[in-house]
Amino acid sequence: MPDPTPKECTMSHIAHLDPHDWPPTITISEAARILGISRSAAYRAAARGELPTIRIGRRLLVPTAKLFDMLGWPHDTPAGV
Repeated sequence: MPDPTPKECTMSHIAHLDPHDWPPTITISEAARILGISRSAAYRAAARGELPTIRIGRRLLVPTAKLFDMLGWPHDTPAGV
């Protein structure tokens, strides 16, 4: 069975995921699910600068490596990123 995507993750899944299975960015909603907070709380945290984000056009995305850093999760940043 393949690993779940961030959208399908529960905390039990997250603990077993390889950092290399994650995309470079995730949505605010996906980050909220990982953090165990509501989508609106995640947007408020992003507006306050408490949740790292980048804006691409109208999309607000969370860099996965920065989220891992914030949570103290080990990860390797691929070369060239």
